[in-house]
Amino acid sequence: MKKIAFILILLSSSYISSQIKLTGVVKDTIGNPLEMANVIAIDTITKSISSYGFTDAKGNFKLDLKKNTVYNIKISYVGFKTVSEFFKTKNNDMIKNFNLLEDTLNEIKIVSKMPVTVKGDTIIYNADSFTNGTERKLEDVVKKIPGMEINEAGEIEVDGKKVEKVMIDGKDFFDGDTKLATKNIPSNAVDKIQVLRNYGDVNQLRGVQNNQDRVALNIKLKEGKKNFWFGDVTAGAGKSPNEGLYLLQPKLFYYTPKYTLNVIGDLNNLGEVVLNRSDIRNFSGGFRSQSPSNGTNLSLASAGIGFLNANIRNANRIETKLTALNFSYSPNKKLDLSGFLIFLSNSNGQQSNVNKNFIDNPNRNDFVQNITDQTSNTGLFKFSSIYKKDFNNQMNYDVIGRFSNEFRTDDVNSRVLSDITETERATPFRINQNLSYFYTANEKNIFALEMQHLYQDEDPFYVASLENNPNNNNDPNPDNRDGFDDAANVLGLDRSLNFYTLEQDRRVKSNQLDAKLDYYHILNQKSNLNFVAGTILSRQNFDSKFFQILDPANGTTLNPNPNIQGINDPQTTNDTEYTFADLYGGVRYRVKSGIFTFTPGFTVHSYVAKNVQYQNEKFTDRFQKFLPEVNIIAQFKRSESLTFSYRQQVNFTDVNQIARGLVANNYNSFFTGNNDLTNAHVHNLNLRYSSFNLFNYTNVFARVSYTKTIDQISANLNFIPNSVVSTRSNLNSPFDNERFNAFGRIGKTFKKIRTSLFSNFTYSNIYQFFGNSNTKVTTYNHSYRTSIGTNFNKAPNVSLRYNVSFTDQTNVNTNTISNTNSTSKFNGVTHSPSINFDAYIWNSLTVKTDFTYNEVRQNGTTQNSFKIWDATLGYRKDRDAKWEYEIEASNLLGTGSRTSVNAGTIFTSINETFILPRLISFRVRYQL
Repeated sequence: MKKIAFILILLSSSYISSQIKLTGVVKDTIGNPLEMANVIAIDTITKSISSYGFTDAKGNFKLDLKKNTVYNIKISYVGFKTVSEFFKTKNNDMIKNFNLLEDTLNEIKIVSKMPVTVKGDTIIYNADSFTNGTERKLEDVVKKIPGMEINEAGEIEVDGKKVEKVMIDGKDFFDGDTKLATKNIPSNAVDKIQVLRNYGDVNQLRGVQNNQDRVALNIKLKEGKKNFWFGDVTAGAGKSPNEGLYLLQPKLFYYTPKYTLNVIGDLNNLGEVVLNRSDIRNFSGGFRSQSPSNGTNLSLASAGIGFLNANIRNANRIETKLTALNFSYSPNKKLDLSGFLIFLSNSNGQQSNVNKNFIDNPNRNDFVQNITDQTSNTGLFKFSSIYKKDFNNQMNYDVIGRFSNEFRTDDVNSRVLSDITETERATPFRINQNLSYFYTANEKNIFALEMQHLYQDEDPFYVASLENNPNNNNDPNPDNRDGFDDAANVLGLDRSLNFYTLEQDRRVKSNQLDAKLDYYHILNQKSNLNFVAGTILSRQNFDSKFFQILDPANGTTLNPNPNIQGINDPQTTNDTEYTFADLYGGVRYRVKSGIFTFTPGFTVHSYVAKNVQYQNEKFTDRFQKFLPEVNIIAQFKRSESLTFSYRQQVNFTDVNQIARGLVANNYNSFFTGNNDLTNAHVHNLNLRYSSFNLFNYTNVFARVSYTKTIDQISANLNFIPNSVVSTRSNLNSPFDNERFNAFGRIGKTFKKIRTSLFSNFTYSNIYQFFGNSNTKVTTYNHSYRTSIGTNFNKAPNVSLRYNVSFTDQTNVNTNTISNTNSTSKFNGVTHSPSINFDAYIWNSLTVKTDFTYNEVRQNGTTQNSFKIWDATLGYRKDRDAKWEYEIEASNLLGTGSRTSVNAGTIFTSINETFILPRLISFRVRYQL
């Protein structure tokens, strides 16, 4: 790595020595500096852009140019006439100032191939300026653009902000997820990438709302890609140590000004997962919850099965089937229709070894080997319509639905509980609708009505079978009894059988309406008032039954009679109805003063939460809340800002935490809800700094946040003596929970060398309850990521990265009866250096390789180290060739497993996860 770094420095030094700097100032005719003006130098011989840049807040610019060369210097700025002058460089650095004249036509002419241009809040990148020929998909281009990156979840981030949607020529592309865009849009179809900062999807509200956190991308297609089908089809095959490999990926696109059609298919067992189950469940379709912004956070938890997300680094078998269709149609200028259909089938296998050490008792530990097989079949659809009668009237309607059929089996061997078999299945569905209407009465008054409705139905089913020796149930020595015997006694099970076969049935139905009306009164050009009134209405029904199967052949069952410590009259069934209502109103005042924008406000809420259990047990909670908020923006420059926000929120739980009948979450955790739970009160403070400096090619993003939660809903665990099985309920914590997070990223480009430094620090102070004791869990997590790499267009590129993360956790357990304390500590460190190389050679050969070394330590001892090496070799006749042939290899070193250390509030663990073996496949790609 030292040699590679030396070569990078040597190349940069020789490149710099042959150049001079041209600096200067760009002003208007009365001497005011112009910030973010585009400055380019075109070589008069090659007719290509040799250098480009932007002016800073003082109008300064700088260009790196060759010595003794004639250039055409062009400077453009919105509202001013473009300057075009010929300029000859000499052997030394030079200075040249420019003055721009106002343009009454308010037009700006920019050379189309300029790498970066700025128009207001939009930054436009010319894709070809950042590529070298090794790119195949949009994500390959995004990774090479300054200020943009693909995070660990596969989503696009710009200056630390997650991109909420991707559009192609202004049309939504599978609204609600950016992974489908990055993994499928062919790179050779991309002309420009437009970063839409301060994004607002309703034109009427852009001047009265703060949208600093919202970012979207618009992909402009190259000429020749419109009114024609484009895309590619990839087919592949190969051999692994265990089975044959296959891959088929058709990706087809059709765009016209009136309608668009995108078709994506994926069939493979190579571990290439575009969307996993978690992605599809979180696929919002562009829906954004309204209630948190107005002070109420009512989260409808999932009652589904514990499905594990699978990827190439945590599964030993993955089979994926994906079919996705996206369309848009504009019958006229006033109406836009769009939507998508997605079907995803994911079948995978996972294997792990977990060594657990429980926090409440240093003598309580377990070693668990788990083999999992799971399948998820999910269908997702969305239909959207936008009707704009005129600029003053806009109506939107959206509906999105998700239907699933999923099942999972686990073969478990526990050192304490012996052999266990688990089976889970569920067929949940949900439908979400949105209706909104935006009306501008006149230049002073705007109305916005927004309504969302959610209907959700979940039916998880769970069966666990544990080995039992009925002859040792009452042995006085607990070490001679089966690990589940004492738990079976507490749960009231029949212990005379050779197996404990437990079944849990659940049905949870949720119905929620969230509606609000905003009225914006514009006082003047710098201030406006926002009056809001709304309501949230929710109803949930929870029915469940827990029982023991005595004889599977004839269906004989037992309704247990549990005797659980701390639970009065425990039941094994649930019949619960939970209703929630929030009626609120509020005012916000937005005013601009100099560089500052102030938005103070408040909301007033009237809450009613009721739950009825077993038809006669009733609990009602009525109260009112005043929730203040403030947002302050300091706009130092067009490209530099500091934002502070403070907000109070009220968090509510859902019916899953309230239903007090016994529910088997799994074979070692049994839960009973608490119908006396009340809300939690939350204080949120955020400070965010952002600087995007195109003058010196430096991007800085930093965020600091602090959250304090009062009356946090926390788990109260009781471990059954001599066992790792626990019963759990909930309570409102008498202690405040705190969380502090600081995040920062700096990126800087030196010529063709890109560097970045990322840091993340999190401090949390939370409480975990264990019957008669409580544990204060204090955790410090900090991680650092640094990288340096080249970004040549016509030469190989090398990137060096180094990641390191630290976890320090201190657990102070206090026994409330004896008033004694005990302390335990956990320390985990992960080092991960890596190197990436990609090159496009002889205008035909693509070489890409990535190597990562990982070392995991716990409490100063190395637990595991492993290496991952992937490589791709591709051949095509030239850049415009229709056919391409590839050999792709993953895990070339044949690493069998990876290890991680984890710190939780109940136990700490060392996890060994088995991964896919060495996979080598041959692929053929045809470009339309």
